[in-house]
Amino acid sequence: MSMKKTLAALALTAMPAVALANEGAERLASMLEPLETVEASFEQLILDGSGERLQQANGRMWLSRPGKFRWEVDAPYQQEVVSDGSEVYLYDPDLEQVTVQALDERVTHTPALLLSGSAGELTQSYEVSRQQQGGSETFRLVPKSPDTLFEELQMTFSGERLAALQMIDSTGQETVIEFSDVRTNHAIDDRRFAFEIPEGTDVIRDAH
Repeated sequence: MSMKKTLAALALTAMPAVALANEGAERLASMLEPLETVEASFEQLILDGSGERLQQANGRMWLSRPGKFRWEVDAPYQQEVVSDGSEVYLYDPDLEQVTVQALDERVTHTPALLLSGSAGELTQSYEVSRQQQGGSETFRLVPKSPDTLFEELQMTFSGERLAALQMIDSTGQETVIEFSDVRTNHAIDDRRFAFEIPEGTDVIRDAH
């Protein structure tokens, strides 16, 4: 599957925009609510504003709602993001550095962590619209608050399975994440979401 696929904009119809937004938000909530746990491999591609490839990476994620998450990038540069439900740890092995933040509303505006939050909170924080094509559904989320890391987020589901995320920031840079080997609603050991700070690692606590 090509990482550089374009997700079409929601087609305009004669229905009022508010009705479309409500319909999209309700449908997205109905897709996310049953997901208690998710485990998947991913491929991540970062493109600049002109569509040129800047970086490609592979890894694996685990999440347990609400609030617990582990995101591991294996190649080409190792990185881990771990949430235990109260704090978020961003670990860079190359720099031997870990940044620790409280799991609050601003932190959950990142694409990875918002997936582990409440579907109701998600649909309240974003304007949501929906497009269906064949067996796929794409949801376009635009943040209501300016305090976010992206201008637009798109979630694509293939049937009931989360297939891809696409994020666009204020510079036009685009991050596309495609998921494979997706497993849902199975038991994940809570130790997966506990981060042990390696000996000799610099710790930076971000108090905002």
